[in-house]
Amino acid sequence: MNIAIAATVFGLVAVAELPDKTMIASVVMGSRGRPMPVWVGATAAFALHAALAVLAGRLVQLLPHRALEAVVAVLFGVGALYLLFVPEKRERERGVRAAQAEEAAVRAPAWRVAISAFGVMAIGEIGDITQLLLVNLEAHYKSPISVFVGGFLALTLVAALGVFSGRALLRVLSLSTIRRIGGIALLGFCGYSVYTLVS
Repeated sequence: MNIAIAATVFGLVAVAELPDKTMIASVVMGSRGRPMPVWVGATAAFALHAALAVLAGRLVQLLPHRALEAVVAVLFGVGALYLLFVPEKRERERGVRAAQAEEAAVRAPAWRVAISAFGVMAIGEIGDITQLLLVNLEAHYKSPISVFVGGFLALTLVAALGVFSGRALLRVLSLSTIRRIGGIALLGFCGYSVYTLVS
């Protein structure tokens, strides 16, 4: 495992996940009094999500080199545009709706709360910006263990922040600021990918 790659993946995925709908869903579900089972369910969903994204990234590597570089550049660009231009209000509303759909499960036994949180997060992450980002990072770095570990740890940390202290975090740092930071970082990776493609 390459620690530098894992650390880079961790930073990018954490910044991209913070303003995401699943973060908001974590905040809402965790604030209803059952944070630990919510976190356990979310963590299990993120392990599956990261593994599938890394597998998809391995498949993308089968493309010819220049086509692969083009795909990597486009995905970084799309991620940057998404974070910079999709309003955080939309993500907040989607996250709240997902959590409210599971409101009855919060009064259930802990194992049901965990399964419910797993379902919300697993479905919410399909085709999500962080899933595409992990696919792209694996295609770029070609280091599956490093990308999986960095991505999984970032998603787990963000889930913990959301479930255990999300409301306090959002009072300190606004979603729009987090989205701008993530968008600028991905824009930098997009520029670097375009540079390697044309050079």
